[in-house]
Amino acid sequence: MRIARDDLSHPAVIALLDYHLAQALENSPPGAVFALDHNGLRAPDVTVWSAWEGETLLALGAMKELDAAHGELKSMRTAPDQLRRGAGGMMLGYLIAEARARGYARLSLETGSNAAFAAARAMYERAGFETCGPFAGYSDTGFSRYYTLGLG
Repeated sequence: MRIARDDLSHPAVIALLDYHLAQALENSPPGAVFALDHNGLRAPDVTVWSAWEGETLLALGAMKELDAAHGELKSMRTAPDQLRRGAGGMMLGYLIAEARARGYARLSLETGSNAAFAAARAMYERAGFETCGPFAGYSDTGFSRYYTLGLG
């Protein structure tokens, strides 16, 4: 598997991002979807990576710089036909290493609290993320679950 920065131009990447947004909207109550759209992922403070096996897209992940010491994971998604192969965990490990290389002291994320997000929450918890309160302007929606990982 190779992981590389992505410019969001490949049709498979666009399709997976569209799927990610559709699933977020379908599985979250109104006002509780914080997934970035294509334009949001092109912001200067956001970097996107894609994981590939040959010509097959396995997973996506993004990181938003909140400040010089704090990053936020965004748009973590494994392709539906690639689930249970470890691609999401490998992407997460890559992004944690990237956050450390950037000198971040902390990496945080927001995800859903219902069953649709259970596998994601389990992956973050296995990686050492701990629950925390809302950060970076988020508010308590009653639906979102917030996690953070100290990188020190």
